[in-house]
Amino acid sequence: MGLKCGIVGLPNVGKSTLFNCLSNAKAQAANFPFCTIEPNVGTITVPDARLNKLAELVKPQRIVPTTVEIVDIAGLVKGASKGEGLGNQFLGNIRECDAILHVLRCFEDPNVVHVDGSVDPVRDKEVIDIELQLKDLETVDARIAKVQKQAGTGDKEAKRRFELLGRIRETLLKGESARAAITASDDPVLVNEFQLLTTKPVLYVCNVDEASATTGNAHVDRVKEAVKHENAEVIFVTAAIEAEIASLESPEERALFLADLGLSEPGVNKLIHAAYHLLKLQTYFTAGEKEVRAWTIHQGDTGPQAAGVIHSDFEKGYIRAEVIGYDDYVALGTEAAARSAGKLRTEGKDYVVKDGDVMHFLFNV
Repeated sequence: MGLKCGIVGLPNVGKSTLFNCLSNAKAQAANFPFCTIEPNVGTITVPDARLNKLAELVKPQRIVPTTVEIVDIAGLVKGASKGEGLGNQFLGNIRECDAILHVLRCFEDPNVVHVDGSVDPVRDKEVIDIELQLKDLETVDARIAKVQKQAGTGDKEAKRRFELLGRIRETLLKGESARAAITASDDPVLVNEFQLLTTKPVLYVCNVDEASATTGNAHVDRVKEAVKHENAEVIFVTAAIEAEIASLESPEERALFLADLGLSEPGVNKLIHAAYHLLKLQTYFTAGEKEVRAWTIHQGDTGPQAAGVIHSDFEKGYIRAEVIGYDDYVALGTEAAARSAGKLRTEGKDYVVKDGDVMHFLFNV
């Protein structure tokens, strides 16, 4: 499953520093706007203690975690929707992402310049929101011009598109993002067809100073208040601390460093899990002598859909799946023991996969 999150934000908010901590790629980080001109792409390993526990029991030849692709996208300024700065490139890169990680500067530091001269994360958020909304309004107007005539002839599909586009346009004109116009009854396939920037799910990542690493600060509180009506999540991390953690060689050193700061885990772990949750994803496992592996699927996916993540032939020729719940597997220690205890279930095509299921697929092509 190709999943991609884009890190966005105004220049000098800590995007590239955070990206370096998250990813196995290394972006340039410097104290000037547009340091990141080409989108840097890296791969995030999704931390999951369950994978390590299964590996302890199975002792496979290799362990394969699930991953999410992350893109560090060039900085944005006012006027990007009209091509100012690196606007057109920035907006095009966002369109290719499944979700947006919007980094906001929530720390004071006279040595790090701010593109607008002062620290105000809510203002910064609105700058990017407005540029994305303006670009979406341009897209919506163009689509309306195409379907309006068809809708007038009674074409049902055209009428459905015209109604949804009209509702989105009204929302954008009120200064709200397109996601606010989408309801549970709207067809997600149709919504995705429009390729709008502001329908993408957003995780606001507040970059705070070291003193605020465990509690957040007033800037974070303002962000939470500003986005409380959005279908979005807010977390806070300290990018400078995350960079130090990432530079430590051993897990023991990292654990001691975290303990000294009063942190239970790196902030990037929290960010990764939040992004994973934001995209409504979950994990199932396959476990055998060759490998123990985590697989990413959407919440609500059935057995055949989960099998299709491994290979399309598995989905096409799906017969059934043998399933052991993660807790049962750990409690009993082996697949054979789970089978003997009656904890290995056979599930058909309608089975909705649960997070943590350990699965083996039977198929015929």
